[in-house]
Amino acid sequence: MTPRFHVDLPLQADQPLSLPASAARHVQVLRLQPGALVTLFNGQGGEWQAEVLRMGRGTVEVSVLTQRTAQREMSLRVSLAIAMPANDRMDGLIEKATELGVAAIQPLTSERSVLRLSGDRAQKKVSHWQGVAVAACEQSGRTHVPKIAAVMNMVDWLKSLPPSAPDELRCVLSLREGAHWPALQSQLGTKLHACFLSGPEGGLTEAEEALARQHGFTATSLGPRVLRADTAPLAVMAALGLSMG
Repeated sequence: MTPRFHVDLPLQADQPLSLPASAARHVQVLRLQPGALVTLFNGQGGEWQAEVLRMGRGTVEVSVLTQRTAQREMSLRVSLAIAMPANDRMDGLIEKATELGVAAIQPLTSERSVLRLSGDRAQKKVSHWQGVAVAACEQSGRTHVPKIAAVMNMVDWLKSLPPSAPDELRCVLSLREGAHWPALQSQLGTKLHACFLSGPEGGLTEAEEALARQHGFTATSLGPRVLRADTAPLAVMAALGLSMG
């Protein structure tokens, strides 16, 4: 398989290009030589074949050859709003959700959150998570990189949302009574965007769920079993990926 790298730069055919440091480092680790082919993408759709021209101690220069159309995104644009799980589980959640096709992720804090981030620490985490998403796109073949938004308090985030649009579905994953997944799936065919709000360890409080419903979210059940905070959003993504492509 041709090595695949994300470059946050404009790309066009017949263009010489010095790879960014992270991509250049991967080329050198793989011990690629001049003449080797690589695949580049910039997260804005499509991908390009390129040929390694020259390699220096810390630099790699390539020639961008041809653009290739690649359609590997879900037909439904899915956003996850996640009350962040603790113990670095957010890393794995972002990696797997990206592989499964998520379009955007909003990290949140809620009343029962164990992990609470703010200031520089929050900014560094978001930057790290964006890198996790990029690496997952490189591995999975995706051409669009999910946006990891800045950490917000869930109440503030809900209050900042515009009214729900007719082509949008909003769901809050609930440990209480809620619409069952098969009934929900019947609504997805008419939607372009879906947003799923998921709670932390212990779930969302009744007041938080009530506030979500006030902002257009439908309480949704994933079944009789209690899923972990980092499992429930991935179950949603897997089900959508299988049904929506």
